Amino acid sequence: MNTQILKLKGANMDIDLATPAADITWQQDACPWNQAESTDSHRCAVKNISICPHFRGVEYLDTLLCSYPIPPQTSNPNV
Repeated sequence: MNTQILKLKGANMDIDLATPAADITWQQDACPWNQAESTDSHRCAVKNISICPHFRGVEYLDTLLCSYPIPPQTSNPNV
């Protein structure tokens, strides 16, 4: 069976990977940039605010694509 998948522009969502595991009920990996800098300040995509220079999108089913630790200027020429 062929299933058509559409790639639609205009999604407006928050993705942070910085919420402590005790505060959520689902499995979530930590942001590697936050881990490297011992912080929780970096966010993948914040609605109406910013997109991380290492953020590369979302794959089915809820898998984030991240280019960290490649420097942003070489990992995303559009940032």
